Amino acid sequence: MSLKIRLARGGTKKRPHYQIVIAESRSPRDGRFIERIGFYNPLLPKDHADRIRLDLDKAKAWLGKGATASDRVHRFLADAGLVKPQTHHNPEKMKPKKKAQERAAAAAKAGGGDQTAA
Repeated sequence: MSLKIRLARGGTKKRPHYQIVIAESRSPRDGRFIERIGFYNPLLPKDHADRIRLDLDKAKAWLGKGATASDRVHRFLADAGLVKPQTHHNPEKMKPKKKAQERAAAAAKAGGGDQTAA
């Protein structure tokens, strides 16, 4: 049984709020869960006290039992100091693609490195 700490959506259309729950990874997003450990309201300002509430003791206990957090919940836990923040770095993604490389090579060849806006 693989456990996840993730968000379950509630609220109406265009007015979401989320429960932070412990659920089996195969259960639906808004379906069955084991325990509710907090909530998140993205509509409130970032500095508002009620934007996120999380029971850190329960979260720490479930992490000790082998539960893994989703990306957003992992960020919440990292902000609270429970886990180390994730670092995402993909140097291949920031390289220019094939057509941009061809354009840069053509501009360098035609103008001697002088690039002008067309």
